[in-house]
Amino acid sequence: MAELKLVVFDVDGTLIDSLAHIKGAMKTAFDTCGHNAPTETAVRSIIGLSLPEAMAKLDPTLNDAQLREVVEAYKNSFNKSETAEVRQDAPMFAGARDALDRLHAQDELLLGVATGKSRRGLVRMMGVHALEGLFVTTQVADDHPSKPHPSMLEQCLFETGVKAKNAIIIGDTTFDMEMGRNAGFGTIGVSWGYHPDAALKPFTDTMVTDFAQLDAAIADLLETRQ
Repeated sequence: MAELKLVVFDVDGTLIDSLAHIKGAMKTAFDTCGHNAPTETAVRSIIGLSLPEAMAKLDPTLNDAQLREVVEAYKNSFNKSETAEVRQDAPMFAGARDALDRLHAQDELLLGVATGKSRRGLVRMMGVHALEGLFVTTQVADDHPSKPHPSMLEQCLFETGVKAKNAIIIGDTTFDMEMGRNAGFGTIGVSWGYHPDAALKPFTDTMVTDFAQLDAAIADLLETRQ
């Protein structure tokens, strides 16, 4: 019997185009707490980090109490959005669902998620886009140090029993790619996300520009890692 393989996806910027949703919640959080809202460029740069780390990077002047306040304000704003708003402001990228269905249909290939979202945020997003049942392991910021620490991916391996040589992380940020390297995973960067290709490439084994390229990229990378 062939060994099981594991493909772990980042969410924001990889499967789901959530920039508008995240940017709106950030503006509301910072405005509510009396601080200057971050620019879109700044928001792009921190997507993928856990919230405390992200907020601290967006405004290094925040003290611990202010940081906690902004984090809670962001969570409240993010989670108050109506389902229709989430579907509109955080749609799946074109081709993402078809790619997940194709990969899920492969008996020896397991799918997972490693995201800077909270468990509540991930469950809600998966419900909005009907992604339940596709992933055998889902790791969130509630339970781990922020990316690029390898803890999320190490837990994916533990829960699935897959060896690191048979595992790949797919993401759009340097945090994802560095996390993959730190965990001994193969790394595939996507060009449609929030960090520029030039920043990703030093940390990737390969890049894809379309979901249609993903199946072949995964198969080729797994083969080279044996």
